Amino acid sequence: MKWFKKVGWRHAVGVVAVVFSLGPILFVISAAVNPLGTLSSSQIVPSGISLDNFTKLLRDTDFGQWFLNSVIIAGTASAVAVFVSALAAYVFSRRRFRGRRTGLLSLLLIQMFPQFLAVVAIFLMFATITDYWPVIGFNTWWGLVLLYLGGALGVGTWLMKGFFDTVPRELDESATVDGAGHAQVFFRILLPLVAPVLAVTGLLAFISTINEFIFANIFLTDSSAKTLSVGLWGLVAAEQRNTNFGMFCAGTLLTAIPTVLVFQLLQRYIVEGLTSGAVKG
Repeated sequence: MKWFKKVGWRHAVGVVAVVFSLGPILFVISAAVNPLGTLSSSQIVPSGISLDNFTKLLRDTDFGQWFLNSVIIAGTASAVAVFVSALAAYVFSRRRFRGRRTGLLSLLLIQMFPQFLAVVAIFLMFATITDYWPVIGFNTWWGLVLLYLGGALGVGTWLMKGFFDTVPRELDESATVDGAGHAQVFFRILLPLVAPVLAVTGLLAFISTINEFIFANIFLTDSSAKTLSVGLWGLVAAEQRNTNFGMFCAGTLLTAIPTVLVFQLLQRYIVEGLTSGAVKG
C-alpha cells in the first residue's frame, strides 16, 4: 500500500493514459482490416482480417492522386515557408532598423486571429486570380501553396528568431572582417548552426499543411485536385458514412506514412530545436 501511494499510482495513471491513447488507433486499424468495411460492423477486436478495404480504396477512388497532391503541396509549402521564415528571422535577429519591433509585434498579433476569418476575402481574391492567372487559382497546387504560406510564416519567423538570437554575434563579425557578405554569412555560417530549428519548423509546417481541411475543401473541387483530407472526407459524407468507413480508415493509415517518414528523417533535430528555440530568445 505504501508503494502504491508513492510510486504505484503513477504507473496506474500511465497505464490508463496509454489505453486511452491507443483505443482510437486500435479501432481505426480494426476497421481498416474489417472484411465487411462498414461502421456498424467495426469493433476494437476485428472479427476477421482482410485487405479488401485497401484494395477498393486504391482501385475505386483517386486516392493515389490525392496522396500525390498532398505530399507535393505539403512538401513545397513547408520548404518555402522554412526558407522565407529563415530569411525574416535572420533580419529581425541581426539587423536593427526602424519598424523592427512593430513588425515583430504585428506578426505575433496576426497569429492571434484564425486564418478562417479571412476566408471570404481570400475566396474573392482567388476568384479574380483564377480568371487572370489560372495556374495559381482554384484547383491548383501552387494556389494552395501560396495560401498556406500566409499562415506558416508568422509562427516560423518567431520560432527561428528565438534560435538565431542564441547564435553568438561574434561569428557574424568574424566572417564580415574576413570579407564575407550578408548572404555568405547567412548561408555558409548561420544556416548550418540553426539546422535543428529548420527541421522543427519544417516538420510543424508539413504536419499542419498535410492535415489541413477547411481551405482545401473550399478551394479544391475537382476530384483530381483534392488532397487526402478532402478526398477521404468525401468517402464518409452524408449517406456513405457507414458503407465506406472501412476504406476511410484504410486511407487514414496510409495518410500517416508521409508524416512518419518526415519525422523519422528529422527526429534527431526535433528535441534540440524545440528546446533551444523556445527557451532562449
